[in-house]
Amino acid sequence: MLNAKFFEEMSSKLNEAVASGPGKDFEKNARALLAQGFSKLDLVNREEYEVLALRLERLEARIAVLEAK
Repeated sequence: MLNAKFFEEMSSKLNEAVASGPGKDFEKNARALLAQGFSKLDLVNREEYEVLALRLERLEARIAVLEAK
């Protein structure tokens, strides 16, 4: 799965490319291309992830209590 390091590397590479050439058009096109690619992926934002992670922790705790009975 994609992680934060991947996105940081992509951002870094885009910034380098912009700084070393006629970057504005490239940056605009690259961002549009990446946005289009990301929109096809089934991604959640950080807030949604944290809510689901908390819900999972609570459910696991409830299961542990029920199994102990």
